[in-house]
Amino acid sequence: MSVTFTTSNPKALLKAFDERITQTESKGKITTWEKLADGVHYTHKATEWRYQAFFKPSVENGKLIFHIIKPQDSDISTVAYAYYHGHLTETFLNHFDSQFSDGVASALPDKNDVVSS
Repeated sequence: MSVTFTTSNPKALLKAFDERITQTESKGKITTWEKLADGVHYTHKATEWRYQAFFKPSVENGKLIFHIIKPQDSDISTVAYAYYHGHLTETFLNHFDSQFSDGVASALPDKNDVVSS
């Protein structure tokens, strides 16, 4: 798994993430992540990281999981893999620490991640 948050309500946690990304007031707004027009994938907004990878969430029993997806025409560098995982975890700790019990980032991709051709 890419990044997994253990929570009693994974759908609500994902909804809260979406709402913080799209909210108009600046207090509490998440400014570093964006949800793509496809309505499914997320990428980091910083110029040097944007579109280097994507996260696709899935909701399972008691878990919100973000699987990493590579861009169509390139692989994900080790640095980008680490940055995306670390920054997503930091974002959830900073904004949603009371809505999950733990967050786990995998060191390497698993079968549900799409990181190479």
